[in-house]
Amino acid sequence: MEHDSGDRDGNVAMARRVIDANLYMTLATADGEGRPWASPVWYAHEGYLEFLWVSRPEARHSRNLATRPEAGIVIFDSTVPEGGAEAVYVEATARELEGAEQGRGLGILSGRSVASGGAEWTPADVNPPAPHRLFRASGSALFILGPSDQRVPVDLRGA
Repeated sequence: MEHDSGDRDGNVAMARRVIDANLYMTLATADGEGRPWASPVWYAHEGYLEFLWVSRPEARHSRNLATRPEAGIVIFDSTVPEGGAEAVYVEATARELEGAEQGRGLGILSGRSVASGGAEWTPADVNPPAPHRLFRASGSALFILGPSDQRVPVDLRGA
């Protein structure tokens, strides 16, 4: 579905709809030498620019983020027919959350998990000796898939 690059309200609504409707995002990272890696991760979000997920610290994308915090995110529904795609692209900086920062992040993650039939996440689930850690990507720029396969910037701050 193509969107008018000048329709701010429609573009904001589409970006929110895509982020709200999907459970997985593709997280793109690179290692210290610039070798790319993409991973699907289950996510929760806050304010459409903060994305949270849990991963093993030894996972390739987690190791990449420890070296190079810049990340790219794509959220889309892969089940739509050709020509019907709606997608959100995010430029972000990501890192593991530790200590006091975990409380808010776990609340957001747990809210989405419980709402979709999952379990509540606690500090015991994301601190040693647990196998997972909590990560957050903070978006600095967001785009949608626009007309003719163009990326259209969308400002969700204050929207």
